[in-house]
Amino acid sequence: MAVREPRPKARSNGHQLAEQRYIERNPGMDLDLGWVKSARANLSAAERRAATLGTRRTVKKDWQAAWLLRAVTCIDLTTLSGDDTPGNVARLCAKARQPVRQDLLEALGVADQQITTGAVCVYHNRVADAVAGLKGTDIPVAAVSTGFPAGLSPLHLRVEEIRESVSAGAREIDIVISREHVLTGNWKALYDEVKIFREACGDAHMKSILATGELATLRNVAQASLVCMMAGSDFIKTSTGKEPVNATLEVSLIMVRAIRDYYERTGHKVGFKPAGGLRTAKQAMNWQFLMKEELGDEWLFPNLFRIGASALLTDIERQLSHFVTGRYASERYMPMA
Repeated sequence: MAVREPRPKARSNGHQLAEQRYIERNPGMDLDLGWVKSARANLSAAERRAATLGTRRTVKKDWQAAWLLRAVTCIDLTTLSGDDTPGNVARLCAKARQPVRQDLLEALGVADQQITTGAVCVYHNRVADAVAGLKGTDIPVAAVSTGFPAGLSPLHLRVEEIRESVSAGAREIDIVISREHVLTGNWKALYDEVKIFREACGDAHMKSILATGELATLRNVAQASLVCMMAGSDFIKTSTGKEPVNATLEVSLIMVRAIRDYYERTGHKVGFKPAGGLRTAKQAMNWQFLMKEELGDEWLFPNLFRIGASALLTDIERQLSHFVTGRYASERYMPMA
């Protein structure tokens, strides 16, 4: 079955992307333990659903190019290495400003559209560098925070880290939850923790990283997703990218269905961000298919969907080059940053 949306040329101009960068925030709600404890997840059903996602849906030619361009606008272009420097952050920001080569955009007929990545994601100590590199654009800086990736530093230090990142110019904060609260079923502690983080974020949008590869069961993932949304998360995110198992379609399915359940019950839309291990254009499209089928077209834009990645953009650009030229270019002609 062919998936037709989105179509090239008629979508995603710069003004539209700016307007769709953010939506009305999720205000959260009181912790509903009855709802949390009633959450269920069927592993075998999730595996069957995930296995068919990339096989029964196809998009070709100009439609595929349009989907890939849309994916570019949803990427949180990321560098989270111990050897990050102001120079490599500056290069990353330059790539975020111009993620696809100008000649390809011209050949695709979208050279007049301001196509950028959804955000640039860095550690706290590189926030100021990223803010400087993105000056004059609407591209937000996202800072990983709260003792990323393990989240084991004292609570007051995690809260202060959020505040300092916001003060340095971060407009989005990716927090990590305490996995212990999930594994012990201490939902009140998880709710209180995430609520404190949300308050510390102020006007900055908050993405809650569940580190799903460390949560043991899909039911835990479903319950943690609900608690984080109740506490006011603007996005829920699969992984830090540092766990042995990061984003998978199975765990993503459970999380987006929790988002759908939350929206149906409260009327508040929460975004979703898979991260860790997404490196190919085909993978990106599988996650786009998941969002469209489970949540609808609204969740195909950067205000409600992000992909945390570093190498993904290189493969997307190669696929777009192939669409334009009929051959694959060497990756050295399309450096990530």
